[in-house]
Formats: sequence, C-alpha cells, structure tokens
Amino acid sequence: MERQPDMRDNVTTMFSFMKGRLLAVRICLLTAALALLCIGIATIYSVGHPAEQSQAQTEDLSGYWKKQVMFAVVGIAGFLVANAVNYRRLGQASYWIFAFVLIMLAALLFSKYVVTLPFAKPRVGTYRWIWLTVGGYTLPSVQPSEFCKLAYVLALAWYLRYRSNYRNFKALVGPFALALLPMVLILPEPDLGTVLLLMPILFTMLFAAGAKVKHLLLIVLMALMVSPMLWYKMRPYQRIRISSLLLQNAWVREQAEAHPRLGSALVGTQFTENKWKNDWGWHLIRSKYAVASGGTTGYGFRQGPFVKYDFLKERHNDFIFAVIAQQWGFLGCLVVLGLYVVIVSCGLEIAANNTDPFGRLFAIGIVAVFVVEVIINVGMTVGLMPITGLTLPLVSYGGSSLVVSILCVGLLNNIGRCRPFSVAPKRNF
Repeated sequence: MERQPDMRDNVTTMFSFMKGRLLAVRICLLTAALALLCIGIATIYSVGHPAEQSQAQTEDLSGYWKKQVMFAVVGIAGFLVANAVNYRRLGQASYWIFAFVLIMLAALLFSKYVVTLPFAKPRVGTYRWIWLTVGGYTLPSVQPSEFCKLAYVLALAWYLRYRSNYRNFKALVGPFALALLPMVLILPEPDLGTVLLLMPILFTMLFAAGAKVKHLLLIVLMALMVSPMLWYKMRPYQRIRISSLLLQNAWVREQAEAHPRLGSALVGTQFTENKWKNDWGWHLIRSKYAVASGGTTGYGFRQGPFVKYDFLKERHNDFIFAVIAQQWGFLGCLVVLGLYVVIVSCGLEIAANNTDPFGRLFAIGIVAVFVVEVIINVGMTVGLMPITGLTLPLVSYGGSSLVVSILCVGLLNNIGRCRPFSVAPKRNF
C-alpha cells in the first residue's frame, strides 16, 4: 500500500533548499540577506511613521512597508522555485529567458515611439513598467530592465562556459553583443542606471572567465574615445546627473557660471548657482546633509528631520541609505555594508568551490550585480557617483528590484548546494 505524505514530508520539501554542500556558507548568505531585507522594511516603515508626526510631511509613505512585505513574499516564493531544480537546467534555457526579457523591453520601446500599448503606458514620463490586468484587477507593475540584469548574467555565463568564446579579440564580439542589445533597448526608456550596470558586469565576467587583459584594455580605450560623442548625445538631465560629481565643487560652479560654454557642456544649458541649489543639485545636497547629520550613532529609529519632514524625495527608494545613515549613523552604515560584504564573500566562496565553468561564472556574475549596485547607490548618496536611480539591493522599496535581488540570493544558494559538474566520476583508490 502506498504511503500517504504527512506533515513531515511537507516540512522536508519546504526546507529542501538547505540540503547539499557548503551549508555553513549558505547559512551565512541567507542570514545576511534576511537581515538586509528586515532593515529595508523597517526603514521604509520609519519614513512613513516618524516618531513625531508633522503636517510638513506632504508625501504619504505610510503604506509602502506593507507593499514591500508583499513583494518580499513574492520574492521568497521565487527563491523556493529557483531552488527546485538544478541550476544547470536554467542555463539550458538561458537564451530563451534572455530573449523573452528582450521582447518585453522592445514592447516598451514600441509603446514609446510607435503606438502606446495598453500594458506599457508611461509613468512620470518614462516607459519602464508593464502592467497586466487579470479579471479587472491590475497586478503590480513589472520592470523588465530589473529582470534583464539577471537574464543577462544567466545568458552570458552560459555563453562563456566555453573557452573559445573569450580567448581572442574576435570572440569578444558575442559577449559584447549580449551587452549592447539590452543597453540599446533600455537607454531610451530612459534608464541610465541599468545601462551603466551592464558593462562592469560584462568586464567582471570576462576577466573571471579568462579573457586576455590586453583585449579588455583595448575595448576600454575604444569606449573612452567615443565617450565625448556619447556625452553630447545625452539629454540635459542625464548630463547633469554625471556632471554633478564636478559641480559639487564651488570653484567648478563659479567657472561654469562665468563661462557659458563650459556651463552648457556640463548641464546642456546656461548654468546658474540658484538653479543648482534648487533644482539640479537638490537631491544630492539634501542626501549629503542627511548622511552627515547622522553622526556616529544617528538620531534613532523613526527619528531625525529627514524622517519627519519631506526634505528628500525617494528616501524610501533610491536614497534609503541616507535615511539609514541619519537614523543609525556611521555605525549603522558599517553594519549594512558589512552584511553586503558577507553576501559577496559567500558568493565568491560558492564560485571558488564550483568546478562547473557555468556555475562559477553565474555566481561571479550575481556577485558583480550586488557589488556594482551597492557601490553606485551608496556612492550617489554621498556624492561619489552619478545619480542614476539604481536601488540598494534587498533594502530599497520596489517590487521588481526586490524580487530580482531575492532571486539572485536563491540562485547563489542553488549553485552552492548542487554538486559541481564533472565530466567523469571520481575514481576510487
């Protein structure tokens, strides 16, 4: 008589993602990811529920933490699905997954330049999201460019698993084509942050795969040669985001205002100090104030003027690190950055212990996503990187970005627990 499954079987199946190799490493990985997820939800709650309510707070953020919890539940479900099969099966379907994401990106482009599609309407003047309606109910929006990051890493790792695909200069055409195609589709949305993210990931994975350094340096040189032309093709607001790095200096602002040609080159129009303080540099100035005012230990949970008042837009999203700095100070920032170091270290350990070229490159690509996003997001918060709109992984508010970040952690766990690929069985001596 066939045995009926009981509660213990269900529990075993639910926690099957813990089985396999490198258990201690994966426990550290999942603990750090869970801690960052909780920090993000708590911070989003704090900006919507400051300890001292004030009428000066004009933006209602009170319900965002509930949505973030819902997104986290969806992400955890995706985490379990990502661990249901061996990661190599995803590699076999990688090109199809990548092609599907590219079709979604192309649909957004079609909606912008040809005919506005009902599921790809603009929001705040950008074409980044897809809305689907089921039974008269509109589902949460999906941002294809976020999923493109993961699909791109998956497809690139599968392509680079063969040595012949990266060891000579001609062979690098394929990897760069995989990068340039989504970049061409994403930039007009516009989404400068994701575009800037893809190229460092490409170089990291090529270097890890074993591409020759002289070939990579030659490509960097070619990119630098065409960068002036790309600069003048940028829209004024995109140019301002990059030139803000220089305009933080008072002497540079004086020169830009005194020399109209220089000002036009930096911001695309006539530069004025008043315009900088009240428009172009508003977010950057307020973000740096928020970080600096936190001091060593910060104001405390739900405390501080940048939590209480509506001084800083997107403080629950792109600039959430500034709110963390204000509430918990320098020590709190060290804790958050330390948790990312744990995730990166665990990811590199998983990659180092995998003999399968695809699994190793896939893990390195995911680690590169985390590293680049954290560097860009934290850097733009303190004025060291351009303001690009990249979120802080596992912390910032956002459905697509949070789900993708949790999926990345799930795939790292999958790569770590599965037995490395081997062309032949081990010999018994």
